Amino acid sequence: QVQLVESGGGLVQAGGSLRLSCAASGRNVGIYAMGWHRQAPGKERVLVAAINSGGSTYSADSVKGRFTISRDNAKNVMYLQMTSLKPEDTAVYYCAAKYGSSINTDEKFYAYWGQGTQVTVSS
Repeated sequence: QVQLVESGGGLVQAGGSLRLSCAASGRNVGIYAMGWHRQAPGKERVLVAAINSGGSTYSADSVKGRFTISRDNAKNVMYLQMTSLKPEDTAVYYCAAKYGSSINTDEKFYAYWGQGTQVTVSS
């Protein structure tokens, strides 16, 4: 069992920055691939960025060049550094973890989820 707790969301003006954190606990959490998903009002939840235990990453086209995913395996914490934020980045951001090292964009592969943290970008 893996527990995930997000923090760092909030309200920011367009062009600003935020850093989200996801603290993971549980057995063998260090070997899991992890990702940040987001769900905007009225839209489906989508993968924004993901990282495996070896440090390989994936970023959605919509955030490339603006968002950076990283993890500290010693502390079992994953981060999402978000810069040049846009109003369309407004969403609830969820941390998720999946078995194994492969990175999958389909949320069905992610077995564990955090409670979500709200990010609101004002124009």
